[in-house]
Amino acid sequence: MNEHLYRWRNKQLREHVAVIDGHLAPTKILKQATYLNVYLKKWLTANIWIYEDRIVYVGDDMPDRIPNKTEVVDCKGQYLVPGYVEPHAHPFQLYNPHSLAEYALKTGTTTLVNDNLMWLLLLNQKKAFSLLDEMQNLPVSMFWWARFSSQSELRDEADFLDDEEVLEWLNHEAVIQGGELTNWPDILHEDERGLYWMQETKRLRKVVEGHFPGASKKTLTKMKLLGADGDHESISGDELYRRLELGYYAAIRNSSIRPDLRKILQDLKEMDLTVWDQVLFTTDGSTPSFYEEGIINKCIEIAIEEGVPVEEAYAMATINAAKYFSLEHRFGSIAPGRVAHINFIPSKDNPTPTSVLAKGEWVLKDGESTDRIGSIDWEKFSLTKMKLDWDLDPDELRFSMPIGMEMINDVIMKPYPIKSEADQNMLARSKNEAYVMLMDRDGEWRVSTFLKGFTNKLGGLVSSYSNTGDLILIGKSKRDMALAFNRMQELGGGIVLAHEGEIIFELPLEIKGVMTDTSMERLIEQEKEMKTILKDFGYAHSDPVYTLLFLSSTHLPYIRITPVGIMDVLKKDILFPAIMR
Repeated sequence: MNEHLYRWRNKQLREHVAVIDGHLAPTKILKQATYLNVYLKKWLTANIWIYEDRIVYVGDDMPDRIPNKTEVVDCKGQYLVPGYVEPHAHPFQLYNPHSLAEYALKTGTTTLVNDNLMWLLLLNQKKAFSLLDEMQNLPVSMFWWARFSSQSELRDEADFLDDEEVLEWLNHEAVIQGGELTNWPDILHEDERGLYWMQETKRLRKVVEGHFPGASKKTLTKMKLLGADGDHESISGDELYRRLELGYYAAIRNSSIRPDLRKILQDLKEMDLTVWDQVLFTTDGSTPSFYEEGIINKCIEIAIEEGVPVEEAYAMATINAAKYFSLEHRFGSIAPGRVAHINFIPSKDNPTPTSVLAKGEWVLKDGESTDRIGSIDWEKFSLTKMKLDWDLDPDELRFSMPIGMEMINDVIMKPYPIKSEADQNMLARSKNEAYVMLMDRDGEWRVSTFLKGFTNKLGGLVSSYSNTGDLILIGKSKRDMALAFNRMQELGGGIVLAHEGEIIFELPLEIKGVMTDTSMERLIEQEKEMKTILKDFGYAHSDPVYTLLFLSSTHLPYIRITPVGIMDVLKKDILFPAIMR
């Protein structure tokens, strides 16, 4: 049953009450269930009645009459907790929103709040909203946020989002927050349009999610005055405590590029934090293999290991997030009126469920997936293979910039001077240096320079997966880069590695060149294989997928390759503009 867009109709509500009066039978009864009451922070025993997709009763009573069609589950020996909430998902990291949700359900994450960036880049609004509506038919609860900026420097940045479009997103019932505010410095100083969108978000009683890495107490105070409600960018206990002190909801990250959860909890323990009501967990759009052991269940496990009281650890994954979004009447607890998202766990300190109910349906039963997730017809929304109606001319692989980008870590680049040398077909000057080019997927422009720290010998890598949806070429051999490009074009999008005239790895991304429709389990194995190959070719960091994603992201220092050119992020200067083809 689809509780479509967060309201049950009057007829359904009357039926729910009729179950209590004995006129209708529950769909399911969870008998003698020991469950976590997140309001009392206590484990209680009760009979839980479910009617279709909603919890209608929690207490000592049993119905006077139980027909055969009512499923009665004896819950002795098990513990029941609310379905977990991922409050900050970026569901486009090679996987797609459906495959992530399908995988998340298997380890108990039944609610996802998702970034809408890729729909802004790939779909018109009508198709995007139709897709959001269709996803309400899935057993997972799928919510979204409305971005105020692109997170890069687009050539048509002023036209990327207009007032009408942002306001229509904010008014959509599946959209429950504005932000994240990667453009907060602009809003803080002169961006009246962004500030207006923040105020409209507040007027709609929705939250504004910040993005304030390293922000001082003064900056956090200013952004609170402008309307920010939460932030997920703390990298220490001090930073998290500072946010709590100012009244923010603060999510602690356990992500592939910021696995900070354990260390922050250790810091907070030393600071004697005893009130956890405004603390959440997030995995912040991790790459596939990071999810091998699950999503939010893994965060709860780490919290319990680090001494967070068990009841608080589950609350951080459930009711705290629901309260942040002012949707605690919908999810986040096992109580009358909530969507029937319930995890069955083997012990209080083991958050990985053996069975999962999502919207009242079994999606995992005694460790076995039930295939109740449904599917999405991507072609219906024109989310087909990427088609390039242009070819790469090898003569375009020209690299003669005086400034290159050097990787400090997976995602942060600093500028470095390039000594002049003739433009050659093979780059031999430095072992860990490579050519890098960003090309418009419509074939209109290109930007090129050198990248230090990605590889010391790989011939060529081409990726249609990027933060802007444009094409990335990296390598030491122009011949291999062209070979990888041509294979990526044949695939209709993907990540392709070539070396010494041979294709050595390919990952097709058949949804517009940025996402795959394969299962998460298969994708995890493919990503692990790609990581192994790249490390063999000199990649010295931990997350090459995020390196590709963030090459063009202007919310990180210090230098970026963007659709408008090579950019000094802090000064917002274009050092070398893009070249039109």
